[in-house]
Amino acid sequence: MKRLILAVALTAFAALSGCTLAEVKVNVASERTSLENQILGSYNSLSEETLLVASVRGVDPLGRIQTPQPKSREQQDAITAMQVLSFHADDVEAFKRLGWVGEDNQGLLTGFALGRDNAPDELKDFATRYRQQEFDSVLAEVNRARETVMRRAIETNASLTQADLPKVRAVFAKLAEDTARPGAKLQASNGTWTVKK
Repeated sequence: MKRLILAVALTAFAALSGCTLAEVKVNVASERTSLENQILGSYNSLSEETLLVASVRGVDPLGRIQTPQPKSREQQDAITAMQVLSFHADDVEAFKRLGWVGEDNQGLLTGFALGRDNAPDELKDFATRYRQQEFDSVLAEVNRARETVMRRAIETNASLTQADLPKVRAVFAKLAEDTARPGAKLQASNGTWTVKK
């Protein structure tokens, strides 16, 4: 039986790939493996949870302060990680366009030299103002957040264990590759780097 996933959570893809919501396309995937479907389901659930946290009102209609539902430490860490990914999404997309980062085969970003000479006109100011220390900090934050999201995908899926982390990483790397724009640097499973056409 073919399984169809009609929309992989818009904010999840936005956060993972660095795209804005308007650039995310609906992905109909009838050939995904069972593992990919399980991981995407966990990831989508986390994305929906993050959206709910952002939309919860702090005051009821009578003006009384509402106390949010308690969350586990792991759950809160994952929500924070999704917020970090969303916060840095525009910078990550600019890094990719400038060739400063690539999507590695572990679902993380790999940094490259901060070449500023060939920056497109619309990114010249961005490229000029970014310093190595700030770049390194953003890259580390994004990768920590991605690691947290991957761990949470395992924690929330009963059929996955920590032993499945390499498979989970491969699924996240594939998602990043699938959503990458032309010109993005991608690392193949054998470790070689290519540029998406």
